[in-house]
Amino acid sequence: MSRTDNIMEKIVSLAKQRGFIFPSSEIYGGLGGFWDWGPLGVELKNNIKKLWWKKFVQERLDVVGLDSSIVTNPTVWEKSGHLSGFSDKLVECKECHHRFEESQIEKGCPDCGKSNLDLAKDFNLMFKTFVGPVEDSAATAYLRPETAQNIFVNFENVMQSSRAKIPFGIAQVGKAFRNEITPGNFIYRSREFEQMELEYFVHPKEDKKWFDYWVNESYNWFLELGIKKENIRKQAQKGGELAHYAKATIDLEYNWPFSAKGGSASGGDKGWAELIGIANRTDYDLKAHGLSFKDENDSYVPYVIEPSFGVERPALAFLLDAYEVVEGGRTTTTQSNKKEEVVLRLHKSLAPIKIAILPLSKKEPLAKLAGETYDMLKSDFMCTYDDVASIGRRYRRQDEIGTPYCITVDFDSLDDKKVTIRDRDTMEQERVSIKELRDIISERFNAL
Repeated sequence: MSRTDNIMEKIVSLAKQRGFIFPSSEIYGGLGGFWDWGPLGVELKNNIKKLWWKKFVQERLDVVGLDSSIVTNPTVWEKSGHLSGFSDKLVECKECHHRFEESQIEKGCPDCGKSNLDLAKDFNLMFKTFVGPVEDSAATAYLRPETAQNIFVNFENVMQSSRAKIPFGIAQVGKAFRNEITPGNFIYRSREFEQMELEYFVHPKEDKKWFDYWVNESYNWFLELGIKKENIRKQAQKGGELAHYAKATIDLEYNWPFSAKGGSASGGDKGWAELIGIANRTDYDLKAHGLSFKDENDSYVPYVIEPSFGVERPALAFLLDAYEVVEGGRTTTTQSNKKEEVVLRLHKSLAPIKIAILPLSKKEPLAKLAGETYDMLKSDFMCTYDDVASIGRRYRRQDEIGTPYCITVDFDSLDDKKVTIRDRDTMEQERVSIKELRDIISERFNAL
């Protein structure tokens, strides 16, 4: 299936119908730029975060974790430059009073077509709030627009408590908020999102070595989890595109089926736009907060290499690359009566549901054996139980949400104490002993 066949419409429909992603507060008309993650979506997000943490924290001796507050002392944002510089250029149409990013304006207002436009003004992207009972300037605070600054202001706390030595990193997964002028392209640009950020502190003389290292580590993480090589590329930001703190930034861009130009994540060629970014932030942030590093031999302000991941954009990219429509269906043993079948070929470690238990009948004693099989596996794997409709229809339901393995409990199972494992991708079926089932499934996942 080509990328031009309304794939975004199909992904949005699948996400809603199967419980991946819903518009937030939909019964009241929703709210632009905010999304709720349903039963399958929250499992997908959790898997992405777990796999990122495993790769970038758990499997390393030089990275530790942090979980910091969403609201912090506003001086943090003053020192970091967010209060004065974290903004987009905003243009208002004087006729319809709609507002747009400056990059969206060509000949006139995108909505009414009139050219009676106001001058571009800076629009700060931070959400303002108040701490305490009085809403005045002394009580003003902000929802964090990134998790990075909380890492920087905890630099000394973490280094001293964990006895860390340069080079080392601090990682954090958490919510961030940006009052985007024009959120859009489904979950690509949202006003509330999750970040997975790593701030890696290095000696200034070793910044290029570590910058190149983290670019490659980040790129390989996506390939390992199933992103197609033809849909991801490394793209260096040019001088005018660089953030004020950055010496160098390389975006890992994905070939999106839409144009993502403009906003805080602008793209180059149509389709290609930022998936994540890896920045050499130099010593800008630590200097801004008056922090440095000192040991028995040296004293300096470390440089920071930052692989900055979101959760939503990788999730969307994984869904897009996994989505496949099979015209005429995949059935080969009998004549297919399906015009098309959807298979979500997610990497098995990303799949929201790992195993589906499918009894051929709801009746006892088959249901009892199927229930016991579910109970045996549920502690080790995210499982579901489905006894509604024909077995073929149930297989297709699981294929559509990316479930790697279906376990069929049939009437022969009552006598031979065996079940059938069906593989999502190959559709191959294997008869195995129920006693050996947990070990067999574990081996298949451990081999990934």
